[in-house]
Amino acid sequence: MNPKKILPLALIPLTGLSAQNTVTSDSRPNIILFMVDDMGWQDTSLPFWKERTPLNERYHTPNMERLASQGMMFTQAYACAVSSPTRVSLMTGMNAARHRVTNWTLEKNSSTDRKSEVLQFPEWNVNGICQVPGIPFTYEVTSLPQLLKNSGYHTIHCGKAHWGAIDTPGENPHHFGFEVNIAGHAGGGIASFYGEQNYGNRVDGKPSPLQAVPGLEKYWGTETFATEALTLEAIKALDKAKNLGQPFYLYMAHYAIHIPIDKDQRFYKKYIDGGLSEKEAAYAALIEGMDKSLGDLMDWLEENKLDDNTVIIFMSDNGGFSTSTQWRDAPLHRQNAPLNSGKGSAYEGGIRVPMIVRWPETVPPNTRCNDYLIVEDFFPTLLDMAQVKSREVKQPVDGISFLPMLEGKQTDDNRRALYWHYPNLWGNEGPGIGTTSTVRKGDWKLVYYYETGEKELFNITEDIGETTNRATQKPRLVQQLSKELGEYLRNVEAQRPIFKTTGKMCPWPDEI
Repeated sequence: MNPKKILPLALIPLTGLSAQNTVTSDSRPNIILFMVDDMGWQDTSLPFWKERTPLNERYHTPNMERLASQGMMFTQAYACAVSSPTRVSLMTGMNAARHRVTNWTLEKNSSTDRKSEVLQFPEWNVNGICQVPGIPFTYEVTSLPQLLKNSGYHTIHCGKAHWGAIDTPGENPHHFGFEVNIAGHAGGGIASFYGEQNYGNRVDGKPSPLQAVPGLEKYWGTETFATEALTLEAIKALDKAKNLGQPFYLYMAHYAIHIPIDKDQRFYKKYIDGGLSEKEAAYAALIEGMDKSLGDLMDWLEENKLDDNTVIIFMSDNGGFSTSTQWRDAPLHRQNAPLNSGKGSAYEGGIRVPMIVRWPETVPPNTRCNDYLIVEDFFPTLLDMAQVKSREVKQPVDGISFLPMLEGKQTDDNRRALYWHYPNLWGNEGPGIGTTSTVRKGDWKLVYYYETGEKELFNITEDIGETTNRATQKPRLVQQLSKELGEYLRNVEAQRPIFKTTGKMCPWPDEI
């Protein structure tokens, strides 16, 4: 539900939408936001750390390297630990603690929380976000693509949506201002990447699984891998968009590299021949198939002479999936090394993601930015890129534009605090996975566990793998960060779990 208190929109001017202040100039850049599902910081041949790692040597992502040579790599880009919270924050500019879509969504009015013997989880917004009032367990918003559409952009969605539950307004990208929707629905994954299996859709009259992907019927029964099918359809949409006389926004949201780790045969044999196991070869092939899609889009821009006026942003929705030996050979805590743990975790492996921005004449090529940012910052940044002047929205905005970083200007952003809030319990177990609230400020990061009251303090700059808990050594810093975290959570009216034995709310971080 929406919080009763609506705060003023931070850092963004509010004016009514009108023809007088709508920018329609063709000089505005096209924007492609290339979002990968479950891609870890190390799932690439492009090193985001200070040195190359064995994982960087394992994977082949030549088009990520190509994109980075033309733009700026962000070494400390953060998302949420699971999918829906990240995607909602991107669409709205809100922190997850505020919008309360704190876990992944799927079925109407149904929680996806794993059961806990200790905690009762709050009634979070299990139905996601929507653009109309009166829908239970949702947050009513004005979305990023709606603002872009209102200002004259042609808006295209391709791939995974995952902003709202089945049979709610939030399940359909059209409801958020996307004029074109390719294969987007409420499912948070894909039932099958194989065209031979109709991407999970049944043809025998039996119900299809909830994760069966719609809208790709022309490829059913073919050998077209889903990643390739989405790319072909995206390029068809771009072929039409280039003739419309208006800038376009393409949200290219791949289902890769989310499970199932199906074998992309275009690349699989290369990794088998290179000595990887079947599991690891399939994973590596899924990554390279995603990378080929990026390259195909870049090729299209060059062939159509649109590359000089198109922004490309590469991002992942959370850390790499690392909590199941069913799919990976390495120990759980090493699958995103040097980061610890992965998806679902408050540790760096769960929230730090690869990010690249290419913007000719604005972003210096072949550069790196070591300042940190978080996913809700995308909302004001993309509006800045698109020169959208009218930004009247229904929700408060927490994100801060990182346009100054792109322009190489000195910022104080590494002094701001970043916040994560997860009053839920994800489906798997692993290091740092629990019911947590987290703050990062400067070099330091505090993780608070609601079930036990435990606090962990890490110096991320010195200890990127979060191997040494410094909480007992720096009690004053723990107290300071706990105070900032607690005050922030109360200010945005965040939710808390309840202890089952007492029926009482768990303490805020600064109350214990």
